[in-house]
Amino acid sequence: MMHKTSSLSELGFDAGDASSGFFRAVADGCPLTPTSSSAPHRRLTKVSVIGAGNVGMAIAQTILTQNLADEIALVDALPDKLRGEALDLQHAAAFLPRVRIVSGTDAAVTKNSDLVVVTAGARQIAGETRLNLLQRNVALYRKIVPPVAEHSPDALLLVVSNPVDVLTYVAWKLSGFPASRVIGSGTNLDSSRFRFLVAEHLDVSAQDVQAYMVGEHGDSSVAIWSSISVGGMPALKSLRDSHRSFDEAALEGIRRAVVGGAYEVIGLKGYTSWAIGYSVASLAASLLRDQRRVHPVSVLAAGFHGISDGHEVFLSLPARLGRAGVLGVAEMDLTEAEAAQLRRSAKTLWENCQLLGL
Repeated sequence: MMHKTSSLSELGFDAGDASSGFFRAVADGCPLTPTSSSAPHRRLTKVSVIGAGNVGMAIAQTILTQNLADEIALVDALPDKLRGEALDLQHAAAFLPRVRIVSGTDAAVTKNSDLVVVTAGARQIAGETRLNLLQRNVALYRKIVPPVAEHSPDALLLVVSNPVDVLTYVAWKLSGFPASRVIGSGTNLDSSRFRFLVAEHLDVSAQDVQAYMVGEHGDSSVAIWSSISVGGMPALKSLRDSHRSFDEAALEGIRRAVVGGAYEVIGLKGYTSWAIGYSVASLAASLLRDQRRVHPVSVLAAGFHGISDGHEVFLSLPARLGRAGVLGVAEMDLTEAEAAQLRRSAKTLWENCQLLGL
């Protein structure tokens, strides 16, 4: 009877640390060796969401319906709104998985969280400078992050507030956590919008399209055209062969459409919520269930793609996520133009970070 091979190691390939050929650890991060899978896990999983606004509640609702947590803690500065949101979810208990929902204005309610999602942030006032907005957000994070880190010293910290890359840096500095446990939602949603546009054009499922936006979550984000594949096949050459209009100007137009996607939604309904809710839930699933999936998220990028080792800047790169956080960052094969754009993005972000005095 033919023996069924269950792994490449049975065919003579040394398993060793095979993933190291594809991924590299972030500075101040965890080693790439899969230590988390053998560690004992608590039976119950707790997720805390800081900020019960439209984004925070969309994230909480999506995590709840996808059965990713046994307990969800909601924290907000407005007690009445917070109580109302918690009750609204609790009243749906008969239609949902059994999940304990708690709420409070104090970080103590987040105690022993496995994952803390921070959506709270100061809104920009008309005429306010970007630096002043950043400084107000730093002041807010000084009140939020240290108590959360104290109550859940082993948690993973997922930052969603904008500007997400700079605030992920702020959260890392204020928490004292290793960089592998502080992650920004980054361009995970931007990349989904990118995949959607390509999928709609080719009339295929977005799940069969691989395409990355990297760098800053914002106007300077970089579309990695060389990364596009459909059903595992490189797609850019085929697109250009079949559509002469796919020149550099057209590609930049598509990138701008991806970047402007959020502005379009805000202009139509006043805010974004559902897409970021699903995006963050996908990150939560990869982290809490140790799925080892690759997501473009904001990570400590020092040393990658020519970014100076001394620049402790966070920006989005494809990262392998698991129960220990960032398990490694994919070594992308970028064109020189793509790498130069990424370095420019990193330089701008680092200049902003240096102004904060952390």
